Amino acid sequence: MPVDPIWWLALALQLVALPGTLLPVLPGLLWLPVGAGLWCWHVGWSAGWPPLLLATVTFALGLIADLLAVSLATAKLEAGRWSALAAVVGLGFGLLAGGFGVLIGPWLMATVVEAWSLRERSPELGWNARAVRSMRVGLAVVAGLLVSQVAQLLLALIGAVGFVLLTAL
Repeated sequence: MPVDPIWWLALALQLVALPGTLLPVLPGLLWLPVGAGLWCWHVGWSAGWPPLLLATVTFALGLIADLLAVSLATAKLEAGRWSALAAVVGLGFGLLAGGFGVLIGPWLMATVVEAWSLRERSPELGWNARAVRSMRVGLAVVAGLLVSQVAQLLLALIGAVGFVLLTAL
């Protein structure tokens, strides 16, 4: 293992990505390129670009996982185009609320927007049918977000282990 304190600091920053994918207070996968960028700055571009590239690609894959989770969940149930955006907005509100707000925010926003959208798209549906369908869309969004969190946790692990393998060996 390297004895360079900057390496240990870069690794510590990368390891913050692990709890960051589960705790909404921390930015998650963003710590991977921050740690790798610190290392790249310290050792120079010629030696530091492989871990920086891995961290950046891993971060991008995490963003794509979030987008796919919400869009596939809403597409599967033929939800309105605004439901996915509402879920993302609800996730923002849920992050501010903390705790279970991370799950309740996207569910509530996607449910409300889908119910409003169904009123215009399918006026033949009764209030109860719209409510049930809207709640299913909201639950699908939350399930997609949970799957995305698992994917991001795995990506954070891959990024941190990859950093060690690319820099310490």
